[in-house]
Amino acid sequence: MPKQLQLKFSPQEVIDEGWVNARFAREAGIAGDTFQVVWKKKSLDARGRAPFFLITADVYGKGEDVAVENGFLLNNVANAKEVFVIGAGPAGLFCALELIELGWKPVVLERGKGVKERRRDLAVMNREKKVNPESNYCFGEGGAGTYSDGKLYTRSNKRGPVQKVLKCLVDHGAPDSILYDAHPHIGTNKLPQLVEGLRKTIEECGGEVRFNTKVEGFVVANDVIEALKLNGGVTEKVEHVVLATGHSARDVFELLMESGIDIEAKPFAIGVRLEHPQSIIDQIQYKCDVRGDYLPPSSYSLVEQIQGRGVFSFCMCPGGIIAPAATADGEVVVNGWSPSKRNGKFANSGFVVSVDDRDFEGFGKAGELRALRYQQHWEQKAFAATGSLSAPAQRMEDFIQGRVSADLPENSYLPGLVSTNINEVLSPVIHQRIRESLIVLGQKMRSFRSNDAILVGVESRTSSPVRIPRLTDTLQHTRVRNLYPCGEGAGYAGGIMSAALDGMRVAQAVAG
Repeated sequence: MPKQLQLKFSPQEVIDEGWVNARFAREAGIAGDTFQVVWKKKSLDARGRAPFFLITADVYGKGEDVAVENGFLLNNVANAKEVFVIGAGPAGLFCALELIELGWKPVVLERGKGVKERRRDLAVMNREKKVNPESNYCFGEGGAGTYSDGKLYTRSNKRGPVQKVLKCLVDHGAPDSILYDAHPHIGTNKLPQLVEGLRKTIEECGGEVRFNTKVEGFVVANDVIEALKLNGGVTEKVEHVVLATGHSARDVFELLMESGIDIEAKPFAIGVRLEHPQSIIDQIQYKCDVRGDYLPPSSYSLVEQIQGRGVFSFCMCPGGIIAPAATADGEVVVNGWSPSKRNGKFANSGFVVSVDDRDFEGFGKAGELRALRYQQHWEQKAFAATGSLSAPAQRMEDFIQGRVSADLPENSYLPGLVSTNINEVLSPVIHQRIRESLIVLGQKMRSFRSNDAILVGVESRTSSPVRIPRLTDTLQHTRVRNLYPCGEGAGYAGGIMSAALDGMRVAQAVAG
């Protein structure tokens, strides 16, 4: 049996992994070089004046078998029974991998393009401010997960085997560090190649992934989906359907309603992207004038209760950029991501307020789509404020004082910003609470309240505004027996890891 130890190290010491491992061996009482150290968890504690890393590791002596994490155990399923998986995001891809392990053939239908082609459309989006409704930051190979920063931490251990997902990602090119980092991260620059590798594995095992294949209708009879209507007039007969289309596939929600398939309005959160110079966040978190060479760019996680509602940071991206996440003309949506090194000049985070049926009341005529219509309304207001994919923005102190910014600082949003009163693109319920929370946070954290920081609107795709109800035990839709709602778009996940785990659970439910 290995000895498990937990030791403290300075940021400079952690750079030398060999030295760290040798210290673990000494502390375990193992002499010589007949040992092996497996890191289990690495976390940074910056609460004091001198930040340190806390590392937990298993130390194996000579002759001891080292426990090995396994990914998926895959076989060829080319001739196996088919399951149609709609959507090639994290939920769809990991559902497909789990199906292969269980002996079923996944047929993945993706409305968008492969990674390489998709990258060209994103370049046009940033440069020419044109949105391709089928190929953007949300639609295409890997879904929103490919360009969502690559954060992999989750509180969803109870939902499934987190380490199995992480090992699979390592097998496809992710760094080994995601197996033990307390807040694992891959980076948007590395995710496209990794996602492409996952798809190739599915295909090599006999599964199918069809790009540019959009579901345009469901043929339902006797509470069963008998066929899918695809673009180009193709009708595909089906026996099992996994719906993993992500939180932005609004046309799919419309199709479900038209087909009489039950959906529900769901609370979500809406607000802005808040961007600071990374140096300001480092000074706050590390309590120093300049971040040391051996410390990573710092992040934060903030929450306040203001007038009975949660106001909180979301998807914090140190050293990152703000990106356009619109999926249709006439709307402005912003999100954020970081490269693997997180070495950009800016830090951004969603800064949002929870919304629910109190806010959707004016959109009640839309029925179960009322939350979606509310979401669309503010995205369209943001577009109207700028007239293009440029985003409305305001310096933080100007926002707090209620004045339009005379100018805007250097920032990371490539399509450009337009100085706007953010109050015009958010409801009073939202912007008043954001203002109050920034005042409170400015009192708690020196320098956080800064006119070098900007608010960029709107951050509205925090989660799906729709839930597709399913049975707790079988994960089937509550009425349509062969439909399995899955992942973030169905309202059962929030982020890459929880979506991947939900996809695996659904695969197990399909296989029985």
